[in-house]
Amino acid sequence: MTTEPHATEPSSPDLADSARAAGAQKLPDQEERLGANYYKLMAASTISNLGDGIGVIAYPWLASAVTRNPILIAGVAAAQRLPWLLFTLPAGVITDRNDRRRLMVGSNVVRAFLTLGVAAAVMLRQDSLPSPDEAAAGEVVGTDVGLYLVIVAATMLLGMAEVLYDNSAQTFMPAIVSQPNLEKANGRLWSVEMVANQFLGPPLAGVVLLVAFSLPFYIDAATFAVSAALIAAIATTPRVRARPPAGSGSGDKEVGVGWVGEAKEGFAWLWRHPLLRPLAISLGLFNLLGNGVFAVLVLFAQEVLDTSSTEFAVLMTGGAVGGVVGGWSAARLARLFGDGPSLWIAVAVNGAMTTAAGLVSQWPIVWVTFAVSTVFAVLWNVITVSFRQTVIPDDLLGRVNSVYRLFGWGMIPIGAIVGGLIVTVSESFGGGRELSLRMPFLVLGLAHVLLLAYAAPRLTSAKFAAARIEAGAEPT
Repeated sequence: MTTEPHATEPSSPDLADSARAAGAQKLPDQEERLGANYYKLMAASTISNLGDGIGVIAYPWLASAVTRNPILIAGVAAAQRLPWLLFTLPAGVITDRNDRRRLMVGSNVVRAFLTLGVAAAVMLRQDSLPSPDEAAAGEVVGTDVGLYLVIVAATMLLGMAEVLYDNSAQTFMPAIVSQPNLEKANGRLWSVEMVANQFLGPPLAGVVLLVAFSLPFYIDAATFAVSAALIAAIATTPRVRARPPAGSGSGDKEVGVGWVGEAKEGFAWLWRHPLLRPLAISLGLFNLLGNGVFAVLVLFAQEVLDTSSTEFAVLMTGGAVGGVVGGWSAARLARLFGDGPSLWIAVAVNGAMTTAAGLVSQWPIVWVTFAVSTVFAVLWNVITVSFRQTVIPDDLLGRVNSVYRLFGWGMIPIGAIVGGLIVTVSESFGGGRELSLRMPFLVLGLAHVLLLAYAAPRLTSAKFAAARIEAGAEPT
């Protein structure tokens, strides 16, 4: 499972300081007070994730109706994530220079209009497209080049808007939630996001796809618009930068001015940090392995698991169930196992579940592997995002966060291409179609052992505790 779903960080230093001060008082019922602004953010995220959940089914199913080429199918997933390589660092500078709430609103408005464009393009070609069931049966001849290019271009632009939205969102939560509540707030937010994204959205997509291929995209566009309105209603003080753009992460060395200098500042701060650097590298490898599998999942589900569009939608709800369990239990599990062991367990479990999924032919069993994997993927998210929100200074938060996510999410398009290449290379060596579609699960699942060997000695509970103390943060 891909780690780091939508999360959140400060839009106002004043609000962030007051939230931390309130947390420091440790009132008896303080941890129960997440506040009206938090619940507005939760509602906005839930609605947009409902649309994303519809898109999780609609986009790959549309791609499978346009082409059966595994490289081209993986190319759509790669195009969606390529902006994490190309646009992440500029997005970090933009996030630190501007009001984060307004950036979130603007990003969702852009996504609404882009998705409307996709809906219109699909509607114009709808009569020439195979039905969802025909696509599932592989009744697609050749490639609809025009519509394929529209899908790739739209997903690239949507990916750029997603980069800006997610980086702004991940630097907004401490403005509205006190520091001791961050793990709980992030965990609960991800729980409801998972319900909307993987439990409600996919089955709804399976139903509306039967009505019209374009309908899911119209619904997706509407959810972005509603989400933008809800975020606009969040009351925050306009953000004021704490210092000029130029400078260094530690104040000891000038690294330049302007956009390049600010981006370098964020990169230098992360690279010098003894824990954030291996965390970022580990996340990148984690996501590369996971997305090598999910890039070709639609073909695996159709041709190996023999799913219909409705069954594929239900299959995707496994992650939602795991996400709910993980979101509500992550803070407890982190305290039980410790920060470091929790991350090791997440890597080991995801590797085991990925391998298991590649060995079976029954989609309900694969559903279980998705559920178990996501519990621990969310555990990873809750620990690492809350840690970053705690130790990175607010005026650097957008840029350091963007560098971190460049490592983590920038590997996703690479993973998508790797997954498609594994299938293609396996077929070229006579592996057969079914075995070739299983190979990404088997190869990348076992590769988690190498990731565990890298991460275990570098990501320890003692290092997390030392980093929090150095940052002057309250113990968790």
